Amino acid sequence: MANVAELELDLERDVFLRTLLRELAGTLQNVVGIEEASGYISVVGAAVGAQLDATYKAALKVEQLSRDEVAQVLVDLKQRIKGDFYIAEEREDRIVFASRSCPFGAYVEGRPALCMMTSNVFGYISAENLGYARVQIDAAIARGDPGCRVTVFFTPSGDDGGAREYFRRVQPHQA
Repeated sequence: MANVAELELDLERDVFLRTLLRELAGTLQNVVGIEEASGYISVVGAAVGAQLDATYKAALKVEQLSRDEVAQVLVDLKQRIKGDFYIAEEREDRIVFASRSCPFGAYVEGRPALCMMTSNVFGYISAENLGYARVQIDAAIARGDPGCRVTVFFTPSGDDGGAREYFRRVQPHQA
C-alpha cells in the first residue's frame, strides 16, 4: 500500500481556500443568480476593505490616506495577494488599474461574482479616504477576458456604466 502522505498532490491551504471560495461563489450564483451572489460577496468585500484600510493606515501611521497613498495601497494589496495589478492610466477624476492575473487564479473563471471583492475593497478604501468612489469592472478574467481592468472614479456621474458607488462612512478627524 502506498504512503498517502508521500503522494504528489496539488493540495495545500491556498489551493484549498481558493477552491472553497470558487465553490461558494458558484453555489451562490447557481442558487440566487449572479446579481444576488454579487450582493452577498460585496458585503464580505466591504468588511475586508475596512480591515485592509485600517491595516494600511496603522502601518503608515496616518488617519487618512492621500490620493497617491490610496493608489499605492490598492496596487500593493493586490500585489501581496498575487493579483499583479498596476496603474494603467491616471487622470484627475479617475485611476484605471489593470492586471494580468487574478489572486484567485484559474479558480475565478466563471465566477464573476467574485469581482465584487475587488470592487468593494477598492471602493471602500477609496471612499473612506477620499470621500467618494465609483468602481467599474471594465474587464475581468472571471468573465473570460485575458486580464482585468478596473476604473476607480473620484467624481459622481449620471451615467454609471455599470459602476458601483461608494461613500465615506465615517468623517475624518478634524485637527
